[in-house]
Amino acid sequence: MSNCTFRHALLANFLGNAPDWYKYTILFFLALNPVLLYLFGPVVTGWMLIVEFIFTLAMALKCYPLQPGGLLAIEAVFIGLTSAETVLHEVIGAINVLLLLIFMVAGIYFMKNLLLFAFTKILLGVRSKILLSFLFCIISAVLSAFLDALTVTAVIVSVSVGFYGVYHKIASGKKFHHDDHDHDDDNQIHDDFQNDLEQFRGFLRNLLMHAAIGTALGGVCTLVGEPQNLLIASKANWHFMEFFYRMTPITMPVLVTGLACCVLLELKGWFGYGVKLPEEVRVVLVAFDEEEDKKRNTRKKAELIIQALTGVWLVIALTLHLAEVGLIGLSVIIFITAFNGIIDEHQIGKSFMEALPFAALLTVFFAIVAVIADQQLFSPVIKAVLALEGNTQVAMFYLANGVLSMVSDNVFVATIYINEVKQALVQGQITQDAFNLLAVAINTGTNIPSVATPNGQAAFLFLLTSSIAPLVRLSYGRMVWMALPYTISMSLVGLLSVYLFLQPVTEMYYEKGVLQKHSSTEKVIEKSHH
Repeated sequence: MSNCTFRHALLANFLGNAPDWYKYTILFFLALNPVLLYLFGPVVTGWMLIVEFIFTLAMALKCYPLQPGGLLAIEAVFIGLTSAETVLHEVIGAINVLLLLIFMVAGIYFMKNLLLFAFTKILLGVRSKILLSFLFCIISAVLSAFLDALTVTAVIVSVSVGFYGVYHKIASGKKFHHDDHDHDDDNQIHDDFQNDLEQFRGFLRNLLMHAAIGTALGGVCTLVGEPQNLLIASKANWHFMEFFYRMTPITMPVLVTGLACCVLLELKGWFGYGVKLPEEVRVVLVAFDEEEDKKRNTRKKAELIIQALTGVWLVIALTLHLAEVGLIGLSVIIFITAFNGIIDEHQIGKSFMEALPFAALLTVFFAIVAVIADQQLFSPVIKAVLALEGNTQVAMFYLANGVLSMVSDNVFVATIYINEVKQALVQGQITQDAFNLLAVAINTGTNIPSVATPNGQAAFLFLLTSSIAPLVRLSYGRMVWMALPYTISMSLVGLLSVYLFLQPVTEMYYEKGVLQKHSSTEKVIEKSHH
C-alpha cells in the first residue's frame, strides 16, 4: 500500500462520514492550539478553544460533537489549559445531572408504550386541527415538565413514523400486514394518493413542531425538564417546588404566549401551519388502530396499567423531593421492569442507548468548563455584566444566555454562566437575592430563545436527525422557519417578564411564605466553603 493510499484511508476513517472540509477544520484546530499557546499564552488559547468547541456543537448535523469536541478537550488537558483533577471536580459537582440523564431517560423508555397509546388516541380522536395542535403542544409541555423532553419527542416521532408508514403502505397498494415495505420509496405511490400523502406530510410537520415547542415550554418549568435545569438547581440548592415557583414569573407568561401562538398559527395558516389531516388518510389510520386494539391482550393492558401507576409514583416522588432525581429515575426502571417481566439484561440495556451518548458529551462539556475555570476566561465578561444594576443586569444575563443558546448547546451555555455566577456569590461580589434572580435568568435564557435553531435544544436536534424528518420533508431551514414565530414571541415575552415581573413576583412569594428568603443560597455558600 502506497503512502498516499494509506493517508486517504486514515482520512476516510477519521470522523467517518463527516465532510472532508469538516475533518480538515478539526485537524487544523488541533494543530493550531499548541501554537497559539506558545505564541499568545493560555487565555487567548482558551478563548479559541471555546470558539472551536461551539463550532462542533453548531455543526452537530455533520458530526456528533462527542468525538471532535472530545479530541479538543483531551488536547486541552495535555497542553496544560486544565488538569484531569479539575475535570473530575467539575464532573463530581454535576453528578446529579449525569444521574438524571442516565437513569431518568432510561426509566421513561419503559413508559413509551403508555405514551404511544395516549398520543395515538389523541391524534385519531380529535378532529379539530386547532384543538389537536393545542393538545399536542400542551401535553408535550406537561410531560416534559416531569419526564425528559428528549423521550417525549422520541415518542411523538415514533407515533408519526408509525402512522406515516401505515398510510404509505396503503398508498403503495399493500396491506397492513406487509412487513417488507420501504416507506422511503415514493416510486410505488399510486397517482390517486399523491396529493393526500403530501398533505399528510404537512399535517405531521405541524404536529411535530408544535410538540417540539411544547417540550421547550414545559422543559423550562421544572428541574427535570432539561439537564441544565438540574445543574442550576443543584448549584442554587433548590428543590423541585422551589425551582418551579422561582421560574413562574417568566415561565407562565411564556407558556400562555406559546399556546396562543400555536392557536394563531393554525387559524391563520402562517409559516407552513394549518395543514389538515385528509379524511381518506384518517379512515386508513382509524382502521389500523382498531386492528391493533384487537391484538392487545390482557397482559399488554396490564403492562399499560403498571406504567401508568409508575407515572403517578414519578410525579409524587419528584413533587415531594423524596430522593435525588436520578435515583427516582432508577426506581422507575426497577418498578416497571420488575412488574412487567423485563428481566433480560439486553432488553434493559436498550433503554440506556438514548441517554449515554449525551451523558458522555456532557462530561466533555465539563472538561471545557474546567478550562474556563482554571484560566478565568469569563471573569471580565461576568464583571462587566455584574457592574450593571437591578433589572437591567438580570435582563442582560437572559439575553446573553439566549443568544449563545441559539447557536450552541444550551446545557453548555448554562454550565458556564451558573458556575461564574456562583463563584461571584461565594466571593461576595453579588448578594444572595441577586444570585437567585440571575440563576432564574440563566435558566430561562438558555431554555426559551434556544428554540430558534436545532442547535440549541437536544429535543429539536433529535427531531431533525430522526427518521421522520426526511419522510415529512422537515429540513434544517424549514425547522428554523416554522420555529420563528415561536422564537420571536416567546423570547420577547420572556425578556419583558424578566425585566418587569421577576423581582416583584419573587418578593411577593417571600412575603406570602411560598419561598424562604436567603436560606437556600446560604447553604450554597456553606457547601462551597466546605
